[in-house]
Amino acid sequence: MPIRKLREFLDSHAVRYFLVSHSPAYTAQEIAASAHVPGKELAKTVIVTIAGKMAMVVLPASRQLDFNLLRELSGTQEVELASEKEFVDLFPGCEIGAMPPFGNLYGMDVYVSEELEDDDDIAFNAGAHTELLRLSYDSYKRLVHPKVAKLSLPVK
Repeated sequence: MPIRKLREFLDSHAVRYFLVSHSPAYTAQEIAASAHVPGKELAKTVIVTIAGKMAMVVLPASRQLDFNLLRELSGTQEVELASEKEFVDLFPGCEIGAMPPFGNLYGMDVYVSEELEDDDDIAFNAGAHTELLRLSYDSYKRLVHPKVAKLSLPVK
């Protein structure tokens, strides 16, 4: 979803947001530093398959997915990291690795790590490696209806 469509979606739901442009950055920690956003407030999107179905996991940039916790939550051992080849066509107009965490707009279940609920705002890639969107976490949760649970560990 290119930034224009994401902004139209947010506007249609009367959501206040801020667009932050930054120099090109590709890892979550680089993005956080480039955009001057604490790593715990920057959300990264991880695409997984759960029992063969694509799903989106949203984590703080400073954390990593605990696959065992996601297996327990989803009730299946069939949880794997999706390859870029598997999901590249699901996000037209988005750069790989810069997909916004709105899996609901793509027919995907969305799982959010509970640490993101500790902050008032959430910031995330807006479809490009040079733009972030920042909005209230409450607005994000209201629009996406994610499953929130303990899903992550500190990055090693």
